[in-house]
Amino acid sequence: MNRVRQKYPFKIDVFVLLPEHFHCILTLPEGDSDFATRWRLIKYLVTKRYADKLALQYPISESRQKRGERNLWQRRFWEHLIRDDRDYENHCNYIHYNPVKHGLCNSPQDWKYSSYHRLVKQNIYSKDWGTSEVPNIKNLIIDKEFE
Repeated sequence: MNRVRQKYPFKIDVFVLLPEHFHCILTLPEGDSDFATRWRLIKYLVTKRYADKLALQYPISESRQKRGERNLWQRRFWEHLIRDDRDYENHCNYIHYNPVKHGLCNSPQDWKYSSYHRLVKQNIYSKDWGTSEVPNIKNLIIDKEFE
């Protein structure tokens, strides 16, 4: 991501890495909406550097074989333009609660591959957010479109 960011700047606002996918909110420079180039380059560079180290044993489809593609990433990505502060907050909550939703941990605090910890340090989230009650994320549009 840092290599791509040198040529195509962006800010990572929110991020969570899960075993088979990740979620993030990026901010691009004013007037720039080229998410596709950034994701293409990120996927390419990660695959080039880490695919053999990850030793994924998933079968590669005939279509991917013809294109010389590996099986680390899906071809597509989902993008959504944040509409307002409430939409931003909903997406942040969805992303940070995602490891709990997938049964990978009991609370967002337990998942170390997340921007949640940075936002706690910045006093945006409380240390116990998502622990005593489930955040209201069930009605988010991304619940249907992300997964």
